[in-house]
Amino acid sequence: ENIEKALLRFAAEIPGLPYAVNLIHSPSEDRLEREAVELFLRHGVRCVEASAYMGLTPHVVRYRLAGLRRDAAGRIVADNRLIAKISRPETAERFMRPAPAATVSALLEQGLITAEQASLAHHVPLADDITVEADSGGHTDRRPLPALLPAILRLRDHVQREHRYPVPVRVGAAGGLGTPVAVAAAFAMGAAYVVTGSVNQSCLESGASPVAKAMLAEAGIADCEMAPAADMFEMGVDLQVLKKGTLFPMRARRLYQLYQAHDGLEALPAEERARLEQQIFRRPLEEVWQDCVAYFQRRDPEQLTRAEGSPKRRMALVFRWYLGMASRWAVTGQEDRAQDYQIWCGPAMGSFNDWATGSYLKNPSNRRVADVAHHLMRGAAFHTRLAQLRLAGVHIPAGAADYRPVPLETPSDAAPTAGAR
Repeated sequence: ENIEKALLRFAAEIPGLPYAVNLIHSPSEDRLEREAVELFLRHGVRCVEASAYMGLTPHVVRYRLAGLRRDAAGRIVADNRLIAKISRPETAERFMRPAPAATVSALLEQGLITAEQASLAHHVPLADDITVEADSGGHTDRRPLPALLPAILRLRDHVQREHRYPVPVRVGAAGGLGTPVAVAAAFAMGAAYVVTGSVNQSCLESGASPVAKAMLAEAGIADCEMAPAADMFEMGVDLQVLKKGTLFPMRARRLYQLYQAHDGLEALPAEERARLEQQIFRRPLEEVWQDCVAYFQRRDPEQLTRAEGSPKRRMALVFRWYLGMASRWAVTGQEDRAQDYQIWCGPAMGSFNDWATGSYLKNPSNRRVADVAHHLMRGAAFHTRLAQLRLAGVHIPAGAADYRPVPLETPSDAAPTAGAR
């Protein structure tokens, strides 16, 4: 419902302007992913960023293929653009190559794509762009960008030599990019574009609560920790979150340990169950289960069907209640749950905060996404130029080699003056 409200708002407020919508892989809730794609197609969403995928699903393939056609000149046009955010070469390769023939055939048989779209599928890559996600907030394998990006670029070149696409797949970089120097380094390694995430959450336009933004603005490079992911809890998948000022990582990890050690809620030791009800859930676990039942009856009844006769599955849904609510509390700023806030965050946030110290961007009330993007990109250009001068033998004094953000009045006013000192 929230996704559809947002798409209707876009149609009313920014008709004709470009935007992208996130499609997150939901292995435990297939219906969520399927219906999201149906919404995208129904509302004419032309650009989707697919994230957290470990393999291809029929839904992400359907989105891509449903936009294939030939123009008046007979050229293949992909109206539905796909950006795949990946952190593993094997996943990247799946998105660089055409859609699997078996999936294409299945979609055609189900009437979800046309015969023409099926015939065009093997001529185009599944994704237009591959975002190489290094050590980032949220779902991450915590791979270092200098190791991961060159490997994906070589893989792209290999696939391009094999398929000879008219337009090669672009490769961008994400994860750990919180300063102009880091952005410049990503471009120097061959990234076609960069993506920021953690630093955007502390900006005014973010959906995080003021309390959560203030916590992010105080984060250091080492103030992140891995914790179980709500959407992939049973699979043991972790994601990176803020640990400074919140007990969520520790509490979420304890829930997963209990899930591994016991066969259901009824098997929990009495003392452990009492501790959960008093400290983490703050209510009887049976009440939490009833909330889960009411929630999934409306959203995805299949989850309840899978839990019937499976105490282990029932326990997973109850524990996922806490993980899901912890994100909601951080968004709404529920004061009595501040120590349970789940805030996705990577080390880029700490790096950005260190760089912004002493500037107007230190205060979260001054952080706007356009300002932050402007300074990161302009600063990257500044440091790239310094590198070129150094290679030419020019000595750059240390005092002139640091880009510092200054407030922007208007883009035209800022262009000649913003930046270095």
